[in-house]
Amino acid sequence: MKPNEYVTLGQSGLRVSPLCLGTMTFGTEWGWGADETASRAIFDRYFERGGNFVDTADAYTNGKSEEMVGKFIKEAKARDRVALATKFTFNAQPGNPNAGGNGRKNMYRAIEGSLRRLQTDYIDLYWMHIWDMVTPVEEVLSSFDTLVRAGKIRYIGFSDVPAWYVARAQTLAEQLGRERIIALQLEYSLVERNIEREHIPAAQELGMAVCPWSPLAGGILSGKYKGEGKLGSPQGRLDIQKTAGTALFERFTERNWKIVDVLVDVAKQMGRPPAEVALNWVATQPGVTSTIIGATKVNQLDSNLSSLDFAIPAELRARLDKAGALDPFAHPYVCFSPPIQARLRGGTAIRPWSR
Repeated sequence: MKPNEYVTLGQSGLRVSPLCLGTMTFGTEWGWGADETASRAIFDRYFERGGNFVDTADAYTNGKSEEMVGKFIKEAKARDRVALATKFTFNAQPGNPNAGGNGRKNMYRAIEGSLRRLQTDYIDLYWMHIWDMVTPVEEVLSSFDTLVRAGKIRYIGFSDVPAWYVARAQTLAEQLGRERIIALQLEYSLVERNIEREHIPAAQELGMAVCPWSPLAGGILSGKYKGEGKLGSPQGRLDIQKTAGTALFERFTERNWKIVDVLVDVAKQMGRPPAEVALNWVATQPGVTSTIIGATKVNQLDSNLSSLDFAIPAELRARLDKAGALDPFAHPYVCFSPPIQARLRGGTAIRPWSR
C-alpha cells in the first residue's frame, strides 16, 4: 500500500486507504487476538505506512476493541486524521429485546456507548452490523439521518444485508432526501464469492463502495493450515471458531482445500506468500474500494500491507478466478449469460450506456 494513496468511499467525499485496519483482533476476550501492547504496535505501524481507515464494532471483544482504538487515537492525537468506523446491532443486554437489533431505541443506545468507549464526539462511518429481519427500513434510514443531523455520525453504511434490502434502502433514501448509504461491508474472498451475483452489481449501480471483510476467510487462505485443518502449531483462530456451531466458520471443506491448493501453487510461481496473493485478488476485484485486513502481529500486518505492491499476471489470475467460481448455471443467473442474452438481441450488437 502506497503511503499517499487514497480513494473516495463510494459517492462521498470521505477519503480512505485501499486497505482498512480491522480491529476485531484487538483484545483477547474471545480466546484469540492481540493484547493491548501488540494491538498498539499494529495500530502504530498501520499509520506509519500511511493508513487512515480503522474499522471496529461495539460487539468486538466485548467492547475492548473500541476502548483500545479510542485510547490509541487519543494518545496519538490523530482524531482528525483517522476515518473511524464502528458498528451496532448485536444485543448488549441479554433478556432485553430493545438492547439489540436495528430499531431506533437500540441505535441511539449503541451510539452513545460507542462514542464513550472511543472517546470521541463523532463517528465518521456508522455501520448497521447485520440485518435484523424486523425493523422497517424506513425507521433505520430516519434514525441514521437524525444522527447525521445531530453531528454524531458523518456517513452511513450497511453490513451483511440482502442485496434487495440495500437496493430498497438506497432508493428510499434518494426519494425521501435521507442520507444515502455510501458503503457495504460484506464477506468476500476466494472461497466466499456469493456477493458477485447481486451485491457488487447493486453497489456499482447505486454508488456504494464495497468493503470486504475476511478476505483470507478467517486464515485458511494464509497457507498456514494444512489439509483437514491441521495447523502444525498451537490453535489458530479457525480451530477455536469452528466449534461455534455456525456455518460462518466452517472453512475446512473439500471445496475450500482445492481452492487453497491452487492459491498456494500460484503464490509459489509468483514468489509471494499465499496471504498476499489472496488479498491482492480481493482488493483488485471490480467494485471493491477498501479491503478490511486484520492482524495479531506486526509482521502479519506488514505482509498484508504489501499485498498491493504487485499485480497478479493475467494467466495466474484466471486460475484463481476459476478455482472458486460460482455455478454459472444457477437460476436465474443462467438467464443473463451471453448465449441467452444473444437471443434477446436478434443478432444485433447493443452497447449499454456507460457512466
